[in-house]
Amino acid sequence: MSLKAIHVSEVPSLDHFPENPSLLCSSRKANNNKFLVVGHRGHGMNMSQSPDLRFSALKENSILSFNAASKLPLDFIEFDVQVTRDGCPVIFHDDFIFSEEQGVVYEKRVTEVSLSEFMSYGPQRELEKTGKPLLRKSKEGKILKWTVHGDDSLCTLQEAFEKVVNPNLGFNIELKLDDNLVYSSDHLSRLLLPILQVVSDFAKDRAIIFSSFHPDAALLVRKLQTTYPVFFLTNGGTEMYYDARRNSLEEAIKVCLEGGLQGIVSEVKGVFRNPAAVYKIKESKLSLMTYGKLNNVAEAVYMQHLMGIEGVIVDHVEEITEAVSEMMKPSSRDVDDTKPKPNFSERELCFLLKLIPELIQH
Repeated sequence: MSLKAIHVSEVPSLDHFPENPSLLCSSRKANNNKFLVVGHRGHGMNMSQSPDLRFSALKENSILSFNAASKLPLDFIEFDVQVTRDGCPVIFHDDFIFSEEQGVVYEKRVTEVSLSEFMSYGPQRELEKTGKPLLRKSKEGKILKWTVHGDDSLCTLQEAFEKVVNPNLGFNIELKLDDNLVYSSDHLSRLLLPILQVVSDFAKDRAIIFSSFHPDAALLVRKLQTTYPVFFLTNGGTEMYYDARRNSLEEAIKVCLEGGLQGIVSEVKGVFRNPAAVYKIKESKLSLMTYGKLNNVAEAVYMQHLMGIEGVIVDHVEEITEAVSEMMKPSSRDVDDTKPKPNFSERELCFLLKLIPELIQH
């Protein structure tokens, strides 16, 4: 299939978005107790130095990973979208692509390469072609080979819509921006409009959620369209930024209410450290989901369900979907349940919520 870059100059008015909104809320109308499970970067993120082989099973943010996730009882997959120099939305998490030539490692910013160059890294669709080596920078600053057991080529947002076989699997599209750059409104528009155009052209009836750690990007995408919900991503105070809007759940609530956003996606530790914020979020009629390593622990996910959190983004998709399936089964004294669910009283739950922040701090 030939890939065509979408240039901002070609993007028309976005007033023609589909009339049938595909909202997170719409899935709750049918089932008020629905608890969403979202696959992080598809079937789970990659961590090359992790001894846990699940973190190197399938290439993250790839069609292979998305389709593997689609076979599980997931509600959404989450993935990161950036726009190439020639205006094509591509799916890639890191701000920079790392590669090497004749033993020399180099890096290029994703938004500064063309679509054809972006697609030239890693495995190629045409078997006779050899892609440029795809390396990755670890959190410790080491440049490592990006090694996975199930590899796949890089992909565009359009391809995700065309090639993810399960039409009922929702897309949580994170609008990926660099924390170290300052974006003008015009620059943000040039990055967001091509993404919105692809969604408008190819989403059809697929459920869509937009999200971003960048408050101005989240607010702008809400202004540009009102069909799909927009969530503000936040660390919930677990990390500090120059932009105060990113530094607490209380600030996240303000951003959402002032900009008409539909919800918050918080680092789960931020919620456990500040459980009182859950009530404030719900009182503000906002949805709340979480992400983070603790979401790979079934007990932590169950606790969030009890707290009223509406969904979790997870890496260990098989284990957590199974745990949530067990968690959501109606309890019955007549059924011999080999996996009994905790049954906390209101007083016990209150005690646990007070205890969790202390546990997270240590």
